[in-house]
Amino acid sequence: MDKESIHKLISEFIEKNKLATLSTVTADGKPEAAAIEFGGKNNFELIFDTIDTYRKYKNLQSNKNVAFVIGWDDDVTVQYEGIAQELSGDELEEYKKKYFEKNPKAKKWENVKGIRYFKVIPKWIRYSDLKKNPWEIHELRF
Repeated sequence: MDKESIHKLISEFIEKNKLATLSTVTADGKPEAAAIEFGGKNNFELIFDTIDTYRKYKNLQSNKNVAFVIGWDDDVTVQYEGIAQELSGDELEEYKKKYFEKNPKAKKWENVKGIRYFKVIPKWIRYSDLKKNPWEIHELRF
């Protein structure tokens, strides 16, 4: 499969899924994970929200490295590693628009006290389709 086809395959898979497991790391190196809604952009950046009193927000203040697992229905998944950056200003509005396009119900949280939004810049992505024989696996490095 050529690079363009792999990018399309992964993009479409990410787009059709609305939930993921997000992993962050505490200041003392302990892993924590949470199920979250997420959005995305065509350049493989992911978008998510959290509240500034939640553990993931506190973790992101000391360590910006995150990992996601997206999917698993039908034995297909995307593993994703990247760097989280808190959004503000015009960039925040642009990313929130993309996030709410995918997750319109999440708009109800937009004005909750302490809500924060992050974009995640990808560093590594692995697509795995384990229902195929042999397994179909593709990796992207950024």
